[in-house]
Amino acid sequence: MICDDEESMLIVGKQVKNEKRGRSDLTAVDNNGNIVLIEIKRDRRDIENRSEAFEFQAIRYAASYATIESTDDLVKKVYAPYIEKYRQEFELGMLTSYELGIRKLNEFLVVNEAEKSFNDKQRIILVASEFDEQTLSAVAWLNSNDVDISCFKIIPYKIIEDIFFYIEKVLSVAKHNDFFVNLLDKKIDPVRKSDKKITRCSLPKIDMLLEWELVKPGDIIIAKGKEDEATLLANGNVNVNGVEKSMQVWLKEVYGWASIQTYVFAVHNIKIAGKRYMFYVRNIWLS
Repeated sequence: MICDDEESMLIVGKQVKNEKRGRSDLTAVDNNGNIVLIEIKRDRRDIENRSEAFEFQAIRYAASYATIESTDDLVKKVYAPYIEKYRQEFELGMLTSYELGIRKLNEFLVVNEAEKSFNDKQRIILVASEFDEQTLSAVAWLNSNDVDISCFKIIPYKIIEDIFFYIEKVLSVAKHNDFFVNLLDKKIDPVRKSDKKITRCSLPKIDMLLEWELVKPGDIIIAKGKEDEATLLANGNVNVNGVEKSMQVWLKEVYGWASIQTYVFAVHNIKIAGKRYMFYVRNIWLS
């Protein structure tokens, strides 16, 4: 499922530990003789909740496989223990786990004409049902710098009693830029700070909002976080229990403050197609 066209892999290890207690999910050898590290996570949440980045974890494990110098070394350290642990899946006959392992590995390399290129490099394959943007960005960057790492999306579906898999290779691709996570764009004004004039943001007054028909006479205005309501009048004032007041005066009375930002604490309550929506008056103008 995680092989490209005309590619094959021989699984030689599962949950292999290195000297620092790192544990890789699956280890394989591909038809070019490369050792392939396969790391599997359940989903995006599983990836994001890990203390160590998915791709970095795999890189550390792959680095351990760079120390493998021969097929004999791989079989002794990885393949023979794998066969021994899962011996019910192999036909050992009179062979030891090491003997069967070295025979199967050498046969695989010979058939693929890869015996002379054994472990010239290491590959990484990441598998999950969904990947987060940070992982894809990192993998794309590693790809663009000639690190052989790829991502496969595999989603299992159970239909009645059968299991089906949706399989998609997300990376590697020819164009990596689409996967990079951009830096925050902090725009810098070319004018020197000493030359800049200090200005304040000027929000439209309520009469302008009325003129633009963003609010209308009869609209209900609510004090943010309060139950107090007022009805907007055509002149920009509000009617509160039959008494006409400016919005500033009304809001100051509601909150008991000496001054108040009308555009932050006044909420526009409107009804559209039978549903009621609330917007800060400030946001009506911005949107």
